[in-house]
Amino acid sequence: MLTKLLMGCSGCVAALILAGVTEPAAAADTADQAFLQLTQKEWQWRKLQYSGEDEEDGQPSVNEHLPYVDPKVQTERLKYWQDVMKSLDKIPTAELTHDNQVSLAVYRDQINALINNQLYQEYEKPLNADTTFWTNLVGIAHQKLKTKTEYTAYIHQLNDMPRYFDDQMNNMQLGLKRGFTPPRVTLEGRDTSIRSAAEPQGETNPYYEPFKKMPASISAEDQSQLRAAGVDAINHAVIPAHLKLLKFFTEVYIPKSRTELAAIKLPDGQRYYQSKIKEFTTTDLSAEEIHAIGLSEVAKIHAQMEQTIADLKFKGSFAEFLAFLRTDSQFYAKSPDELLMHAAFIAKEFDGKAKDYFGMLPRARFAIKPVPMDMAPFYTAGRGGPGVYLVNTYNLPSRPLYALPALTLHESAPGHAFQMSLSNEHTDQPPFRAQGYLSGYGEGWALYCEKLGVEMGMYHNAYEMFGMYTYQMWRAARLVVDTGIHSKGWTRAQAQRYLHDNTALSDHEIETEVDRYISWPGQALAYYLGERTILLARARAEKALGSQFNLKAFHDTILALGSVPLPVLDSEIDRFIANGGKGPYPDIE
Repeated sequence: MLTKLLMGCSGCVAALILAGVTEPAAAADTADQAFLQLTQKEWQWRKLQYSGEDEEDGQPSVNEHLPYVDPKVQTERLKYWQDVMKSLDKIPTAELTHDNQVSLAVYRDQINALINNQLYQEYEKPLNADTTFWTNLVGIAHQKLKTKTEYTAYIHQLNDMPRYFDDQMNNMQLGLKRGFTPPRVTLEGRDTSIRSAAEPQGETNPYYEPFKKMPASISAEDQSQLRAAGVDAINHAVIPAHLKLLKFFTEVYIPKSRTELAAIKLPDGQRYYQSKIKEFTTTDLSAEEIHAIGLSEVAKIHAQMEQTIADLKFKGSFAEFLAFLRTDSQFYAKSPDELLMHAAFIAKEFDGKAKDYFGMLPRARFAIKPVPMDMAPFYTAGRGGPGVYLVNTYNLPSRPLYALPALTLHESAPGHAFQMSLSNEHTDQPPFRAQGYLSGYGEGWALYCEKLGVEMGMYHNAYEMFGMYTYQMWRAARLVVDTGIHSKGWTRAQAQRYLHDNTALSDHEIETEVDRYISWPGQALAYYLGERTILLARARAEKALGSQFNLKAFHDTILALGSVPLPVLDSEIDRFIANGGKGPYPDIE
């Protein structure tokens, strides 16, 4: 989540921030006070560091300029977080309240990941097949600007784009020199998203969006002046920055990017890949252990899929059934609107069941929108977060309706849009927990929600059940594919074939997904390991509590934690069991 950044030059701002936030605090009376003082200062500093850059599931803020990312700032970040970790190590954990012990475990994982990203100079690779620094800026064009001051700040952001792009390209050049880039095969065609802002002039450019409908509270004269300044910024800053990036990306970066796929082939690759496993799964499992878990789970899910095919009395092999699903028109929407309407219906169907499975519901609502077309060809089938569920309407023959219930439960509610909104509404937790995100927990919860859909009656026929199984298989297969690519030397074709043979995913989706795994080591491991932790914890609670087990209390306990490391989730469910299965909201269970 991103918030306001201080104004000024790169070096000056970084120095001021460091001086202001890291100066010694007054002596704390207790361990809890010392911990809270440390985290509050660091969190404010962290927000300043990243403010101005948007993510697709976050809310951008109106700033005078874009983030600073030059090497001097990166060095200062590393030192700052290393100092924070030293201070954290001095806090006597046993003297903290239980809630702060949980918070410390969450916070330590966050700081450890931030330090590792600086040590491995992740900023020299500010892109992958899924996400790039320039597409992360798209959200600033959709800010809800309300005042003349906010519009003026937005124009300053646009005018700051050449400096920001130059800093990012300089970092990418450093990455090129040491072979630290995404694999070339995952970058081809990604120039489309650059062209979308490099070619349209003035009012046709996507960054003109906020000027199309301005608040009536701004005078007509001011609106006219702001629009003119916006067009000038687009034509003289936004477009030149994108044209320069386009030339660099197509003529220098792609041709010189590495051709090997494996993360272990990167500088210090073995430890780098293990650091990404730790970051995304919050566990200490090795690549070999994860690969073995994946193979075992794939075999279990395959048997469930075979049983579903038998129930349908399909005459043919497993491969023939997958081919049938990929090609029969009955399984595909005829228009983008039809796909969006199906997704909306599923989301509303869940609304009617929510009270039976959850005690506490988020106040926030979410919209259902299509993925922007400049991103859609390389984007996932859907993406959810606070306030939005994005549905990819590009290439409709690759978006099966039988998989839409599972996708919707994962990305909207009770998955990401539900869980993240509820987390943001926690007023009794420090912001680094309420607004933070750990993939093992977040993706694990969303995948668990897909399986929970069976109990909720969200799958209305065997094809939709098969869609749920193929999505479970997809995530289990990721354990095999990610570790196969990054630690065992698998080829791109080998990874694609594994998904093609084991899931009903379309060929287009398989290609985009495999490229995502290749260019984003470790991220794909979070989903199934997180879900597995939740399912095992639930089974343990059901066995221990027997008739006292309350599913709503169990769900509320997990969601009330916010995003926590998987070992913490496990220990908190043990505490839930020891407490007789009482949830955090006994008055509404």
